[in-house]
Parts: sequence; C-alpha cells; structure tokens
Amino acid sequence: MMFKLKSMPHAISFLIATGALAGMSPAMAQQAQTETPAMQRVVVTGSLISRAGTETPTPVQVLTAADIQKSGKTSVAELLTDLAANGAGTLGTGFSGAFANGASGVSLRGLTVGATLVLIDGRRMAPYPLSDDAQRSFVDVSSIPFDAIDSIEVLKSGASSLYGSDAIAGVVNIKLKKSFKGTRLSAEIGDTQQGGGKTKRASFSTGIGDIDADGYNAFITAEWRDQNAIKVAQRDQYGWANRDWRSRGGNDLTLGVPTSLNGGLTAASSPFLYNSSTAAQGNPNPGATNPANFRFLDPSCNFELYRAGQCSVRDEVSNIQPATQNLNVLIGMTKKLNEDWEIAFKGSLFKRDSINNRGVSPVYSANNFAGSTTLVDGVLTGGVNRIANTRFAPGAAVGAGLNNTFGQAASLYGYIPGLAPTNTTDNTSTSTRFSVDLVGSAYGWDVNAAAGATRVKVDAEYSGYVNRAALYNAINQGRWNVLGGNSPALIQEVSPTFGNSLETTLNYFDLTGSRELMQLGAGPLAVAAGVHWHKLDQNSPPSSLTLNGAVGSTSAFAIGEETNTAAFAELRATPIKNVEVGVAGRYDHYDTYGHSFTPSANFKWTPIREVGVRGNFARGFRAPNPSEVGNAGSFFTFNAINDPILCPNGLTSTAGNVIAACGQNPPYVQTTTNQNLSPEKSKSYTFGVIVEPMRGLNMSLDYYNIEISNLIVTRAGNDPTYVPQWVRGVAVPTTVSAGGTATTLATPSVGPILYGESPYINAGSTQTHGIEADVRYRWRLANDMGNITANLSAAHTFGYETEVAGTTYQLAGTQGPSSVGGATGNPKNRGQFTVGYNRGPLDVTTTVNYTSGFSTKDPSHDAVDCASTALNVGGRTYFQGLIQPNAYCDVPSFTTTNLNVQYKLNENLTLRAAVLNLFDKQPPYDVGTYGNAGPQTSYNASLHQAGAIGRFFSLGLAYQF
Repeated sequence: MMFKLKSMPHAISFLIATGALAGMSPAMAQQAQTETPAMQRVVVTGSLISRAGTETPTPVQVLTAADIQKSGKTSVAELLTDLAANGAGTLGTGFSGAFANGASGVSLRGLTVGATLVLIDGRRMAPYPLSDDAQRSFVDVSSIPFDAIDSIEVLKSGASSLYGSDAIAGVVNIKLKKSFKGTRLSAEIGDTQQGGGKTKRASFSTGIGDIDADGYNAFITAEWRDQNAIKVAQRDQYGWANRDWRSRGGNDLTLGVPTSLNGGLTAASSPFLYNSSTAAQGNPNPGATNPANFRFLDPSCNFELYRAGQCSVRDEVSNIQPATQNLNVLIGMTKKLNEDWEIAFKGSLFKRDSINNRGVSPVYSANNFAGSTTLVDGVLTGGVNRIANTRFAPGAAVGAGLNNTFGQAASLYGYIPGLAPTNTTDNTSTSTRFSVDLVGSAYGWDVNAAAGATRVKVDAEYSGYVNRAALYNAINQGRWNVLGGNSPALIQEVSPTFGNSLETTLNYFDLTGSRELMQLGAGPLAVAAGVHWHKLDQNSPPSSLTLNGAVGSTSAFAIGEETNTAAFAELRATPIKNVEVGVAGRYDHYDTYGHSFTPSANFKWTPIREVGVRGNFARGFRAPNPSEVGNAGSFFTFNAINDPILCPNGLTSTAGNVIAACGQNPPYVQTTTNQNLSPEKSKSYTFGVIVEPMRGLNMSLDYYNIEISNLIVTRAGNDPTYVPQWVRGVAVPTTVSAGGTATTLATPSVGPILYGESPYINAGSTQTHGIEADVRYRWRLANDMGNITANLSAAHTFGYETEVAGTTYQLAGTQGPSSVGGATGNPKNRGQFTVGYNRGPLDVTTTVNYTSGFSTKDPSHDAVDCASTALNVGGRTYFQGLIQPNAYCDVPSFTTTNLNVQYKLNENLTLRAAVLNLFDKQPPYDVGTYGNAGPQTSYNASLHQAGAIGRFFSLGLAYQF
C-alpha cells in the first residue's frame, strides 16, 4: 500500500516523541550487511589488499552519499565537524582571526589538523596555502561539493605505514564519484530564524555509458552554493554576543564607552580632540574626567553623553559566519581497455570565495604610532614607519576645515571614516585536480597505477588596512576630513586596497600491486607492495604592502618545497581458522630532513560468528613542512599579559601604569631559524571488540592510545623555560594612570613591546587515549509499517597528557592546549545519535549531536585559577581587574538536534526539508577561547557554531531521470 503524504506529520511526531533525536547517520564500516548473492571484494581505507567484507582490524567509519544527503547539512565542513572523533584543534570558518581564514580542517582525536591526513580518492592533495596557525599543513574540506562525493571513509587509527607523513591520528578519505548515468537536477534554499545566513544551492549531474555493458562511462557534475553572512549584530541580543559584562560581574567592553580599562579615553561615535596637558599643570580635575579637556567634532555627542556611554558604537560588520560562494565542477571518464584493464580520468575545479574581517574600521592613533615590524630574509626590523607624535599643536589643522582650538597639543580620538572593516580579506580559493588511474591484472597481480597534478591557489584582496604615514600627512596638510566624506582616491591613498596570490602544488605518482602468494594455514597469504613519489611546492609570499611595513607587520608567509619518495608493503594471512593477521611497513625519504621507517601490525580474531576481537599497533611520523623549515614567518598573539615594566600589577588605576600595557596581547614573531627540526614521531595502538548478537544489530567498542613525541612547536606557550626577550619601541608620551580613574600624558621609562621572537623547536610529547563505541540497529516494523534504523557513535577521552620539560599536564576536559588552533577546547565526550524511519516514499532522519562540558583552565600554561581564565587563557578582558565568577570556569555541555525529511513525490521527483538546531539551542559561554569572531563573542566557534547560527530551515527539490 502506498504511504500517503498526509501521514508525514504523524511519522515526524512519532520520531520526536519516541526520542528519535538525531544526527546524521555515520554508517559504520562494521554495519550489518544486507543479503546479497555474492560479496564484492573492496579495498577499504587502511589496507592495500582487497577483502570480501568491511569489518577490518582497524576501526573505519563510512559515510555514504545517502548519509550525507540525509544529514541536512549544506557543506562537507559542517558534516565533518560533528564527527565524534573530531576534537581539539579542529579548524572552522567561524574563527575570523585564523591564519587560514575561510578554510576548514579536521582534527581526529584532538591532535590538530596537522596529524590527520585527508586524501581524495586515496591520493594526496595539495594543502591549503595558508597553514593552520601559520604552521600545520592541511587539506581544506570546505570547498568539496556534496554532489561530487560517493562516500567518506574515516580511518580512526595511525596509518603512516601505508600512507606516510601526517597519518598519525588517522585518515579521512573522501571518495569522489567514479561514474554516473542519467541526469539529476537539484535546488534548495535555507535561512536562519534569527536572521542572516540565507543559503542557496543548486547542482546538476549528467552521465552516459555503462562500464559493464558499454565499456565506458563519462559524466559531469556541477554545484553552486551561496551563503550569506551572519553578523554579530544579528545575535547581540544574546549574552554570548554582547560586550557589556557588567550584569555578569565583569567589565563593559562596549565600543565607544569610557571605562577604567581604557583610562576613560576611547574612540566613540563622534571623533573628538582631547587635551591631556592640563593634568600636568596641577588641574584638580585632570584628564578624562574634566570636560574642559574635550572638544567633540560632531554635535551628535558631547562630554555628558560620552561619559554616560551614550556615544557607543555597535559592531555591525563582524561575522559569526562569513559570506561564502562556491562553484564546483567534476568531470570523470572511465574506459574499459579489455577484460582485465580499465583507465579512469578525473578533473575537478572547486572554487570558494569568502569575505571576512576583524571588526569595525580602524581608529586614529591618539598620541603616537609605534610602527610595524617587518621580517625580510630572516631579518627583523621594528618600528618601521613609526610616527613619534600624532598630536596636533595649538592652532594646527586637524584635517580639512578643523583646527586645534586648545592652547596645548591635543590628541585625536575616533574611528577613521570611509574605510572597510579592519583587516578585511576577500579570499578566493581555487582547487584543481587532475588524476589518471590505470587498474588491471597482469601475471597474477592486481595492479593500480596512478598519477596526478593538484593545485590550490588563493587570490586574496585586502582592505581595511591603514598607511599611517599617508593618513597623518593628509590630515596635517588639511586634505583629509576626519568627519568623513573623503574622495575614493584619497581613501585609497590612506587605506589602499591590495592583493596577493598564494599557491601550493602537489604532483604525485603511485604504483601498487597485490596478489595471493600461497596458502598458509587456514587461508591465503596475500601481499601488496608499492612505491610513492610526490613533490610539494609552496609559494605563499607575504603581501607587498606588509612586506615593507607600509600598512602593517609582515603577513604570514611560507616558501619552500619537499620531495618524498617511498616504498611500502603489506602482508595479510589467516594462519589458523578465524584469525586474521597483518603486517605493513613503509620507508620514506624526504629531501628536507632524511628518512623514516614506520611499521604496523594488526589482527582480527572471530572466535564465534557473533563476536570479533581486533587490534592494531602502528608507528607514525609527521615530516617538517615548508612553514616550519622553509623561508617562512608570521606574527601571532594568543595570550594576554601585563607588561612587566609598564603595568607590573595589572591595574589601570595604579598611578604610573601605562593604560595600554595592562592586559595587552603581545605580538610574537614565528621564525624558522632552527633548521635542524626532526619529524614528529608517534606510536599508537587500538584494541576492540565487534559484536553482532542478533540479526540487524552491530556493535563495536575500540580503545585507542596515541603518543606523539618530538613535537614541533613554537617556544612561546609550549616551553615553560621560555622567557620572551621583548623588543621595545622608543619611549614616547602616552596615556598613563594618574591614580584612580584619572589619567595624564607622560613619557614612561621604556617604550612599548613591539614583539618577542619565538622559533620552532622539537620539545615534549602528547599522549591521548580513550574509547569509541559504535552501535547500529536496523529493524523492520510489523505489518509493512516501514523500517527504523538507529546509530550511535560516541567517543570518550580518558586522558590527554602533554609533557614539556619533564612536567606532564592533564588537558582532557580543559581548554588546553590553548596555544593551538584558537583554543578550541578539549571536551572528554562527544557523541552522535541518529534515528531514521522510512516507508515507501517517506524517509525521516533525526540526529542528536552532543559535546560534553569542559573547564576553561589550561594547566599547560599555568592557568589554573578560575578567577582569571578569561584573561590568562583566552586573552579576553571580560573580568580584567576583577574576580571572574566561578560560573565561567566551566563550559556547559551542548546538544543540538537536526531533522531531515525526504519524500519521493513520484519516480523522478524528491522533496526534501530540514531543520538544523531544531530546538534553537544557544551556545554556552566559553571565556577561555579566542577562536571566534573577536572579543564581542564569548562562545566556542569550533564546537558550538550550530548554536550561534541558531535554528536553520531548508527546503529542496531533486529531479532525476
């Protein structure tokens, strides 16, 4: 009997009422198999030898194309973020301050994106030209289209013995479609309930030929996706997106509001001149509390309004989610040469454009400009284009039509009008890939030869930077109107728009062969062997106007290359009945450091049909990349400090303290002066059981333990013996506390911190261990009422220990390691529960994603006091000078529910509707992270981005013929 459309609401209600809470269904590699006449042999990620089933000695999670479509997600990045095995160090698009802004990466077991190898069709892909934290190479998954994917296999075990460098925590193998026949059109539109984030997606696929019947297949698939930005201002009604912390026991960080943290002086909605000289003349009401010291240049604000916080500025430009647009094309052709051989070609172009920034437009320099720091050919130069005095003499022009009417020199405070948001980047990433695979049999060997050329090019256009020398020349010459209305040509002179091109290429060749050698014990002895070669070139230079320090310090850059040649082999045997054993080994040679040998061994024992036991031991490595040993460098900040000389007690109310030196984020310079880096080395093992107690029910439980030694880290934040040798600028007059809320202008004993140098080192180790459970159940309801599937994927971390200089720190369940990847947090538990129901044309999938709570402490940085984790871990001044309430010492757990409904209207047409974050769950506070849109947002963009986006609806149609 046909299931009618009117039954849809009843089915949805049934699922929700019975706890069918949700999640995309990550189909396990150990899932129960449907009955088929003959089992096809396949090669599963983690082995080179084909097998009849997918229950491998190592845990593999498989997401099929159907799982992906039923997830309700609109991008691969969103899909992989919810994996239970994805942990600390994951990179998302919600971190506006990321070096690899706009890109997304996967961090299995919380060991950073650099320890997870991402493959396309089992082959290497050129990494993103901008490395994570300007250090770790990774493949950007945000540009890979849904409709081009056949499946995603996630190997949750070390695999360097087969795949080489980077496969320490595991491998994510994204398999693109091999063939397609017919034509498919799809379109969908989605929007958030709270505003922003409207998403449109359309795709087209068509193909001809049947490989078996016609001997060939050719297809093309194209996808377009457009996603609007979600602005912080569209969520600032919530506490986690609001700067005013006074009701929560903290400071008011609202832009334009004078407070003790800024000494009562801050750029406001109206520019103003400020005369600080009266304080030095014994005025009984000196500094920022004296209305006589202010001249507001716009009638919209005056001293009374300013002091009352009525001249505040709303941030309407920062992004919770940046605007993105994708255009992707995949072409594939497969030709059967004869009964034994076939050749396949794939060509793809994945293009992503994203626009992001770091907040409202820049402000004028009130008293001086310390200059930029350049890093050219290993030489650091501080104070480039320094302006010793930006104050205006009595009677001097303050731009066009304005003069300083004070009898003393005055400072100009205000936002620079007409400029783009600060550090705006329009980032266009184009990934191209061409591959040829020759597969066949000869002389008893199954042979696979592959060659490919891959490239990722980023064309970036920058705006919202300021040439301070040009700005103050224009002001002093009376050409620049500080109130606005300046010509485009003049704005371009002061804040030039400029561009840069960055590129990585990776060309590869692989040759593997496998065969059964002989019978050994209860089964065949199978062998596979192969060779690999790849050459990586990275050409990511600094942009021209930062290289010379004209608009800022030198931008992150990496220029270098590496060549890798490798040979590897695998043996698999069944020496006794129901016992499978395997060994593998790989020898890699890198022209950058030398060689590595990585062996592995595994087994699977099936004492009875319903129970299996499996285990795996592997060694692994991560080779130093061009960002670590090439011509490379970057400037970074990650923590807040009180200048040990200019603000030793951290209080802006102490007379003599320099206001800007309290709770500042000092810049560090990442250098590659250490050319003797060795590769990171790892050893890992897994041990698990697989149980099938009844038909349709499959369960697995695996313990994992991974230890990485010889870590490649920057000294700052990772070496407790590191004491920064601060390079300072010239001491010039600046705002200094006169005690209490009063301020004055004075020349301190030393100049401001310009930078501290931090080279890469091999130091310490990290060990993580835990368990992961997968349960899948499928049953058919009586009386032909349909089928229900349930799937649970859950991970628990027992420990995440990092050791530095002989001291071990337990970071599981904390914010640490906070110096990595935006302080993403290290929760102990993550889980995903999926329930699906289908009957006839109706298919309903509900998914629940769970992340446990964690502490905002980071013991590895000695940040263990709940009274100050916001400042000491996240570098945020929410409670600077105050005692942080205990409520913000811990981040609560976070659970979201997604619902996806598909209904086949007829044989060709399918309707789909989805609601992500069904219950509109808000993200919890996380004051210990800096990996979000900036100080206004106090949530974790890596773990809780779905909450910031809020409830999201989408509706789509697909037509296939």
